[in-house]
Amino acid sequence: MTNNGEIVKKRAYPSPNPAIRLTEITYMSQGLRVKGLLAEPKAEGTYDGFLYLRGGMQSIGMVRPSRVAQFAAQGFIVFAPYYRGNRGGEGRDEFAGGDRYDAVYAVDVLKKFCNDNIHIFGFSRGGIMALWTAILRRDITSVVTWAGVSDATATYWERTDMRRMMKRVIGGTPNRVPEAYDARTPLFEVEHITAPVLIIHGYRDENVDIEHARQLEFYLKDADKTYETWYDSRYAHQYPPAKNRATVHALCEWMKRQ
Repeated sequence: MTNNGEIVKKRAYPSPNPAIRLTEITYMSQGLRVKGLLAEPKAEGTYDGFLYLRGGMQSIGMVRPSRVAQFAAQGFIVFAPYYRGNRGGEGRDEFAGGDRYDAVYAVDVLKKFCNDNIHIFGFSRGGIMALWTAILRRDITSVVTWAGVSDATATYWERTDMRRMMKRVIGGTPNRVPEAYDARTPLFEVEHITAPVLIIHGYRDENVDIEHARQLEFYLKDADKTYETWYDSRYAHQYPPAKNRATVHALCEWMKRQ
């Protein structure tokens, strides 16, 4: 019987950065074989762990080697799960249903390669995954949610292009199965988060409304949690390249201070 977080297969993966080694890893999550991408700086040293939680659903928003290598180049060992049902992994992507455990057990994968400091980064849909991981684990050093989803019900009403997929995956609309959407919404459980949280969001984001960030801030404040907000009135879901690079560097420095 293989345990959650146990690695069952590794294979070398082409890296866009000669200073970063990439490995595709297959690991166990709730009895399913799930895949993800590991990025390690080749330079000797002990590094903090960085759990990269991708956005999107199924093939949309898939983990990009260049993005994972970009974070590893900041001095982290990075692991980015694809989530179940993706890239040959078993099971099916459930949009923060059972697949949240693919992120939870990815921490155990990461710990095999890094020191004891584990930072979580979630972008877009990855935000909801990052919050659940921080809720369900007590060994997290910091959490960053960038343009992150925090409310599954709000996502259904905001994203007309995702409604068919969400109805199919979740089992109906929020009007028909409100409890299924509430069960995916981490806002109601933030009192269990023990790590400081950084919320990054652009006011012009049309994919994930700024209200997701504001609601998260409200719930964290109400639960007397440590958090910080970096809001920007000029930017949308994807920041321009120069601003993106600067924000990546700044958030990595923030993590290292925690």
